[in-house]
Amino acid sequence: MNTKDIFSFSSFDPSKMQESFRDFAEKGAFQSKEAYAKMKSATEEATKTMEATVQTAQAGTVELGLKAIDAMRTNADLSLSHMEALLGVKSMAELVELQTAFIRKQAEVTIEQAKAIQETAKKVAETMTKPGKEAAEKVMSSLKVA
Repeated sequence: MNTKDIFSFSSFDPSKMQESFRDFAEKGAFQSKEAYAKMKSATEEATKTMEATVQTAQAGTVELGLKAIDAMRTNADLSLSHMEALLGVKSMAELVELQTAFIRKQAEVTIEQAKAIQETAKKVAETMTKPGKEAAEKVMSSLKVA
């Protein structure tokens, strides 16, 4: 065995080392740019989702408020009509009959109003969560693809 062969660096080529390092650096830079672009896109998407959710919440709050005002108006009208009817009562039996009918009618109206407000609240909640669900599904599907 020749000692010259053992200590020889003839297989070591510095230009190839530089080239490998440059390739490694370029790939790293490209991957960093790609990761930044994905992060920026995800942030923009999340911002749009939040804006849509806030707008939906505002619209839903207005809708629920209008339902509540309508319920109060209906209840006030019923109460005023009942007061007018009570002014014309001529006997105790008529008073009891009017009061019983009013309580029954008030209970029915209250149940209807509660159902309407509950349906509206459910619709608003579903509408508010829709953008978030869609965004989450989009993120999950993009993770599956990658």
